Parts: sequence; C-alpha cells; structure tokens
Amino acid sequence: MVKRGKKYIEAEKLIDRTKVYDAKEALELVKKTSFVKFDASVEVAFRLGVDPKKADQQIRGAVVLPNGTGKTRRVLVFAKGEKAKEAEAAGADFVGEQEYIEKIQQGWFDFDVIVATPDMMGEVGKLGRILGPKGLMPNPKTGTVTFEVERAVKEIKAGKVEYRVDKAGNVHVPIGKVSFDTEKLHENLATIYETILKVKPASAKGTYVKNITVTSTMGPGVKVDPVTIQ
Repeated sequence: MVKRGKKYIEAEKLIDRTKVYDAKEALELVKKTSFVKFDASVEVAFRLGVDPKKADQQIRGAVVLPNGTGKTRRVLVFAKGEKAKEAEAAGADFVGEQEYIEKIQQGWFDFDVIVATPDMMGEVGKLGRILGPKGLMPNPKTGTVTFEVERAVKEIKAGKVEYRVDKAGNVHVPIGKVSFDTEKLHENLATIYETILKVKPASAKGTYVKNITVTSTMGPGVKVDPVTIQ
C-alpha cells in the first residue's frame, strides 16, 4: 500500500474516482490539484490494448506538440562537416563526434536528446549499452537518426516529444506545465491522442485505447473521456 502525504490526500478529494471526465474539465482539475511549489509538468497516460512482446505492436514514434512542453530540451548532435555546421546554426546545444562519445563513456549526460546523422551511427552504436537503458539512443522511428539535422533540432526545440509503449502496454507523454492555459494543454492532448490513434497496429485486437489519464507531477490522476478530446 502506497503511503500518501496530506497534500496529496486533500487534492485527491477533489476528484471523483468513479467518474470519467470531459477532457477540458480533467485538465482544469489537474491544474487545480497540483500542490507542489514548482511549475509541475502535466502528463497523459494511455493504456492500450496491444501486446508489446509482438514486434508489430511495439508502438514508438515522435510528434511535435503545437504548444511545446514548457521545457527547453538540450540537444546533442553527432555529425561532421557541413551537417555539424547545420546543427550549430539550428540551435543544437552540443555538436561533435568522438569527443562526445568519450565524454559519455566517462559518465557525462548533460543533454536530453541525441540526434545523429546515419554515417555517425557506427560510432554512436558503441554507446548502445550506456544509452539504451536510459532511452537516449537515436532511432530512425523518432526522427533522431537523420541527415535532416536542421529540421530535427528545430522540431525538438519547438516541443517534439517521443512516445513509446512500455512492457505493460502503457504510453506516457508530457503535454505541458500546470501554468499552461487549459486550451493549450487540450490542443497538445488532442495532438498526441490523434497520433496514437493513427499508429494503431493492424494486428491489435479488441479495444485499442482502454483508458486515458492525465496527471501533474506528484499529483493524482484524472480519467478522461476520449470522445471529448478531439
């Protein structure tokens, strides 16, 4: 049994656990029930009717949220020559080759996302055991292995988020901060929901989206009625 603090218990009293809320009402509740002293993140969790053990049901990708996430992500780009200059001009925080591979091997992780050009993946692949468990390995499915370096960096800086189904069939995605207007949170929620629907595996049987919950950092979850999202 998880032991909850007094503030969490008080916040939870504002939510009817038996109810599935209208999307905007749910987001307003998330804002209202955030009790931490910082600008908490807002996250959506989808429980999907997929089997992640099957290769064709391993949902993964990325999408640019119309209003960003409220967080500036630090981007490391592995590229050389003109592509390295392109990455720097696009606003990448770190750009390089072997020097950054060595830094990571020594325990450096002052970045949030890695973008790599395909010709660099032979070297970046050597970091697989380090980056893989942290979810930081570049992947073509999320647009982080590409020669379109400028576009990749700008999209990440603009609010591109990755989504990936976990072993239990859940997908967790940040959609903003509690300081965001409800309308902006709703637009971000609608964008990721639409994306999740589009990537439904053809082999998935039964109900695809089983439930949707929005929550703030450390706050209680609020169930959302899918019909009210779009």
